[in-house]
Amino acid sequence: MAVYIARKTMDAGVGADLTAETFAQAFTNRNQFRGRTREEAIGWLYGIARHQVSHFVRRDRAEARALERLGIQRPHLSDVELERLEDLAGISDLRRRIASHLSDLSHEQQEALRLRVLEEQSYEQMAQQLGINEQAVRARVSRGMRALAERLSPDAGEIREFM
Repeated sequence: MAVYIARKTMDAGVGADLTAETFAQAFTNRNQFRGRTREEAIGWLYGIARHQVSHFVRRDRAEARALERLGIQRPHLSDVELERLEDLAGISDLRRRIASHLSDLSHEQQEALRLRVLEEQSYEQMAQQLGINEQAVRARVSRGMRALAERLSPDAGEIREFM
């Protein structure tokens, strides 16, 4: 589970945090589980994990930064544990592959992805900054993400989840 989440977030520390949150959520809502088999339980856990990742990617980055600024402690993995998790998840290789394929995109697509994914800007903010309409911004982001996903075929689903 930790490897799966680390690959989704591209951050072993966040992966560890969200894994803990996934199991806490599963325990809290255990009475909602309706499955009967081990496979159904695993699927249920992965569904919770996907929700945790989605929630983090879309909403919780700012909150995580605020918690750090306030000095609120999070579970801590040693550097060795973080490195091991990153190795298992192949994060370094995936980052290298994404960076390599980004250079193949048009300048407009690169800029749109940078603003949307790295700077976490809304489509409205991006449209204002780029001086184009929102539909054009959405198209640039969509085309850039699709092009990256095609080039990274085995990891395509993971790349799309950053949208």
